[in-house]
Amino acid sequence: MPLHEALRLALQAIGSAKLRSFFTLLGIIVSVGFLVVVVAIIQGMNAYVKENVTGALIGTNAFQVRRTPIAPGLLDDDQIRAINRRPRVTRADAEAVRRALPDAEAVALQSGWPTPLSDVVARGRGRSVGDIPVFGVTPPYQIVQDYAFAAGEPLAEPDVTARHRVVVLGHEVAEKLFGGAAPAVGREVRVAGEAFRVKGVVAPKGRVLGQSFDGFVLVPLTVFEGLYGRRLTTTVSVKMRDADAVEGAMARAEEAMRVAHRLRPDQPDDFTVDKADGLVAFWKNLTRVLFTVVPAVVCIGIVVGGIVIMNIMLMTVNERTREIGIRKALGARRRDILRQFLIEAMTLSVLGGALGVLGGWALAGVVSAASPLPARVTPWSVAVALALGAGTGVVFGVYPASRAARLDPIDALRAE
Repeated sequence: MPLHEALRLALQAIGSAKLRSFFTLLGIIVSVGFLVVVVAIIQGMNAYVKENVTGALIGTNAFQVRRTPIAPGLLDDDQIRAINRRPRVTRADAEAVRRALPDAEAVALQSGWPTPLSDVVARGRGRSVGDIPVFGVTPPYQIVQDYAFAAGEPLAEPDVTARHRVVVLGHEVAEKLFGGAAPAVGREVRVAGEAFRVKGVVAPKGRVLGQSFDGFVLVPLTVFEGLYGRRLTTTVSVKMRDADAVEGAMARAEEAMRVAHRLRPDQPDDFTVDKADGLVAFWKNLTRVLFTVVPAVVCIGIVVGGIVIMNIMLMTVNERTREIGIRKALGARRRDILRQFLIEAMTLSVLGGALGVLGGWALAGVVSAASPLPARVTPWSVAVALALGAGTGVVFGVYPASRAARLDPIDALRAE
């Protein structure tokens, strides 16, 4: 029997029992659709973290010298205790890094993690914004973060040395308190109960995964330490002029920190030199766990769907026993009958895979449009889904097809 003839008969048999065929494929449709949408969300999140989150947190062409890793990962108790015993990063460390990197565009010191949350009040307007992160920074921090200013001026070195009571507001804070960036400049706000003058407002950076990067307050580092103390974790942030220079600069910064902390060659670092790639790697480690769980769930659905296909095909063989007998009496060979029923099972499963891909693609689009979760359907996930569908038809269609091929034509013709 030619392949096209077997395919025509398979489609004819499926079309003659549409509802039964649909419910036969339901398990495969759901499993394949689940695979496509989960992979789309994971791939979208990977790309989104790499393109948006890392730049928003650290800045471009930048890295940080920290007491703790930016992405701690799955640390055990001993590792956590060792990190907690590390010394605090200090201004002397920032100076050591600055001397080691004369070619850096900016070297900044910041404090505020764990971040002190504060109520910011617009004096005289009766407006307040609660739970706003407050960071103490040196002026180069604004360069590291690639901040553009919608109104006013950035913090300057005299603000730190002279302990000026000035602040820079994130755009969202200025909008809520004063209705815009320009009206906020020169006005007075209260942070942690203390009065400050608004010196500038940062241009909006937008939202990432529903989290705003415009809701913050920057104060001079010296003023911050006067309000919250010097025991909070501090971080040295470095911005290089060229992305190609980051790796070499990180090595020089590590060497400078080891010398500053007087570490022997056999002693491990008591600090972390980290960049945005560390956060990307951390996120990928998390998604790798999902990639180990998702195939198991999908395989269970595929096996259930395959068993349903096998049972339906066995029932079909019983229903079409007389038809098989007639075909054999007219000259059909055993391999023709085997091919006919095997192609019918494969056609069913491929249709289920295709419907699952379309459903998963549509659901991924809905998730991306209705939530902050990004979703990107990748060609390899579509190919894997379709291969799973075809493979299910082959594996679970062999037994019913071989049973049909082994029927004795005389006994088959006697069947009612």
